[in-house]
Amino acid sequence: MELSTVARKFVVHWGEMGTAWGVNRTVSQIHALLFFHGRPLHAEEIADTLAVARSNVSTSLKELLNWNLIRTTQLLGDRRDYYETSLDVWELFRTVVRERKEREFDPTVRMLRDLVKEEGFDTEAADAQDRVRETLRLMESLGLWADEMLRLSPTTLEKVLRMGASVQKFVRGDSDVKPMDPSELLPPTF
Repeated sequence: MELSTVARKFVVHWGEMGTAWGVNRTVSQIHALLFFHGRPLHAEEIADTLAVARSNVSTSLKELLNWNLIRTTQLLGDRRDYYETSLDVWELFRTVVRERKEREFDPTVRMLRDLVKEEGFDTEAADAQDRVRETLRLMESLGLWADEMLRLSPTTLEKVLRMGASVQKFVRGDSDVKPMDPSELLPPTF
């Protein structure tokens, strides 16, 4: 499949962003291709389109499957596995946040909890104990907040995100804060 200029720019940029976020470039580009294209693709088509080795595609697809960002599907009359991703950006956002929280954030919280309970922790310098406990308190608070945000519907989450800037300006005491119009919090009418 030949990519349009727009599709190529999207896929290349998504690969660059993935690298900045610590994700393999090919993994990110495959996800971008599946998202942009909007239909299931088989591994050979992905490899040909992105001009990458089939083995690299295979490894990258396994990574995307492990992150729950893609799923395998079949097409009638074709024995090959096809791969697709959600086309809902909010679902993808939630998946990435949930997976990163489970893989990176939650283990750190568990380690900090264990550290505070560890025999000998109370013999550490008082200021070191305070920093570790404060770090744990912050991480637990952020974890609870993330869990609550993941429970929100996309519509409500979008409203919370839009309100965030107004709340931040209000809390800072910016004098040029425009009060939020309550109608912005209501669902659109059709």
